[in-house]
Amino acid sequence: MTVKITAQHEKFIDAANIVFPGQVEFSTAQVRKIVSETGCPTPSWLLKPEYRVGHGTYSLELAGVATAEVIDLPVGNPSVGTVGVLQSDVIVIPESVKEYVPFGHFRDLKKILVSRLFFPVFITGLSGNGKTMMVEQVCARLKRECYRVNVTVETDEDDMIGSNTLVDGNIVFREGPVLKAMRKGAVLLIDEIDLASNKIMCLQSILEGSGYLNKKTGEYITPAKGFTIIATANTKGKGSDDGRFIGTNILNEAFLERFSITMEQEYPSNAIEKKILFKEFERLEIPGMEDYINCLVTWADVIRKSFFEGAIDELISTRRLVHISQAFSMFKDKMKAIELCVSRFDTETKATFLDLYTKIDAEPIEEELKAAEVKSEDLDPIAFDDFDKPDTDEKAF
Repeated sequence: MTVKITAQHEKFIDAANIVFPGQVEFSTAQVRKIVSETGCPTPSWLLKPEYRVGHGTYSLELAGVATAEVIDLPVGNPSVGTVGVLQSDVIVIPESVKEYVPFGHFRDLKKILVSRLFFPVFITGLSGNGKTMMVEQVCARLKRECYRVNVTVETDEDDMIGSNTLVDGNIVFREGPVLKAMRKGAVLLIDEIDLASNKIMCLQSILEGSGYLNKKTGEYITPAKGFTIIATANTKGKGSDDGRFIGTNILNEAFLERFSITMEQEYPSNAIEKKILFKEFERLEIPGMEDYINCLVTWADVIRKSFFEGAIDELISTRRLVHISQAFSMFKDKMKAIELCVSRFDTETKATFLDLYTKIDAEPIEEELKAAEVKSEDLDPIAFDDFDKPDTDEKAF
């Protein structure tokens, strides 16, 4: 969500930064103090019931604006200008998905974010079970800003904290997502953290909930209330023994120890998964798919049980079931939708998955037979007879 800050907003934000630097929540007494000491107009746009976060306390985040500041760099380099700390006119609240079905640790995560305590959370689970989406949808429902960072082995301190860059002949420090989240009391979502190298050890002190000394500017940044860190991963930071998640790394033990809790995200129950697919088909405006949904969920459940028993090496994720639903909306063919979505697996696994589905749902086989009959009826039988007749118009060569 992006909100444009007006001149009226800016006056109060600038004044608030002078009296209460970096603060995003204000009591009525604090608002009166800001107005009396700076002479800015009373922010009637902020003092509304919908922006209240406590008794007589109002939030700039809920109002759709946030504080910002610009800091001068140390004197000594004539080519150095100012530090662009934060683009305050952009609010990064994830978009709410009305079809989203909460499950797993959704309520637990919501309680953590409502508390506004610094409480780092590590979420682990197999691919495609909704870890990242859960975090984003909790933030969306609470109207909390969320800075998402997708980690790779190349992610380093400059990507996370920020770096100097040349703008109009001046060296300008551009803050990274970590410092932005700290200043605004936002949620920092580090996605696929187990792909990272030791370059993210720059977060060590930040994971303790303390401030951060920016080596490039000499500024010490103290996190605003509400700032916290949530990391997602396919492993527990110990690498992937079975080779399923190639590229994941063994994370530093001291680094992992700084996460307060670990949530193990499982795939949703059959009932929840049916609800997820029902809402997806509803979004795609395809009614009457209850039987297909039941078969898909049963099929995925059998495959997962076989996987955990060691009978097969692959499984069907909730995300893949949603992809099958979307493929069906375009092709209107059950087996084609499934086949296209499982073609990424090796030939033997793909054949096993398709065969298993036909044992659960016999309807696609009947549809294929009917389609074959229609095609044979459309063919001109005379055309076949012509192949059997001798060529009476032979030419000499």
